[in-house]
Amino acid sequence: MGNPRRMTIHRPGNAVRSPDGSATASFWVEMLLEGAADGENTAMRATLDAGTTPHWHTHPRGQLVYSLSAKGLALRAGGVVEELRPGDAVWFAVGEKHWHGAGGDRPFSYLSIQTNEAGRFVDWHEPVEALS
Repeated sequence: MGNPRRMTIHRPGNAVRSPDGSATASFWVEMLLEGAADGENTAMRATLDAGTTPHWHTHPRGQLVYSLSAKGLALRAGGVVEELRPGDAVWFAVGEKHWHGAGGDRPFSYLSIQTNEAGRFVDWHEPVEALS
């Protein structure tokens, strides 16, 4: 595929379920940009049910997460769990192991932008252990 070469409007309604083995429960993902070549961006809107936590993961060129609704949670390896509120933007550095998921009481939606490198934009790791 690749990024469009001219103005393109993406209408909502093309969401699919997340890949198996990437979270504690599947969640809705809508691809907004599907970069294929090195340096092209991918962008998606995701909606996670309450309590859904994606597995630990990294991005070869980093990731920007913009919180759209409800309360989310984010954690980088070695850090503390941070609460995300609507309008918060989080940058995860190149290769920084992290996760971002929904709090326990409501679904959480966010936009994310990450850049493709060597045919990938995310590397999935082990599940997140239960939060205390």
